[in-house]
Amino acid sequence: MEKGSENGVKDSIIRELEGSVNRAELEALADSLADAAPHEILARAVERFPRITFATGFGVEGCLLIDLIARYDLRIDLFTLDTGLLFPETYALWQRLEAHYRLTIRAVRPERTVPEQAAEFGDRLWEREPERCCGMRKVLPLSSALAPFEAWVSAIRRDQTRERAGVRIVEWDPTFGLVKVNPLALWSRADVWSAVRRNEVPFNALHEQGYPSIGCVPCTSPVLSGEDPRAGRWRGREKKECGIHARFDSRAVSWNSNREEMRGDVRTG
Repeated sequence: MEKGSENGVKDSIIRELEGSVNRAELEALADSLADAAPHEILARAVERFPRITFATGFGVEGCLLIDLIARYDLRIDLFTLDTGLLFPETYALWQRLEAHYRLTIRAVRPERTVPEQAAEFGDRLWEREPERCCGMRKVLPLSSALAPFEAWVSAIRRDQTRERAGVRIVEWDPTFGLVKVNPLALWSRADVWSAVRRNEVPFNALHEQGYPSIGCVPCTSPVLSGEDPRAGRWRGREKKECGIHARFDSRAVSWNSNREEMRGDVRTG
């Protein structure tokens, strides 16, 4: 499909969603689910938004949601953003989760491989322009991958970062133009780990090696005792978000404020 056609299709989908989703309804739905368990939130989301997907980054929260999706046999599409820069332990976990739960987690990849990106934009772009690198390897592919869906699930929690403190259980995502469901929004890190241990959910081995938050290899480092759990992400920089969970007008996506380019830059499989 030509990029212009893809753009038109996504614009049409966004217009359809904006016309069919009442913001007051989303607020009411979020309020009604305030005391619901995560699996109940997911089940209600599937019922209300049948075209729903979960983009997992294989953090411990994401692993818990995969467990719930499999255990309650919820019809939620699963994929991950394979930036080409993930830790070996993350790739190993990916395979382990698929085998353990007998499901498939699709790979969504950027248009350019890491060597192709280096050839066009220079080596180690993440050191010179981390926002641009995250944009090309995460934000753009996610935008295209979400195009066929009316809602997507995320594993974020309010207590993770200042930027996430205001997220609701169900809300409109203005960056990608669809409904966003955050089943763990009101949970704490302790809540998550308790459920993971109790249900023997597979998780990344790096979590037990000083990595509470895990992203791409070049931009993730161990966290020392007493540091913020996300201190190891883009260490030494103000940046603490890749742009996926940031508002569209934030710095995390401001390198491409045109939005016209936020489509089509993706490979799947």
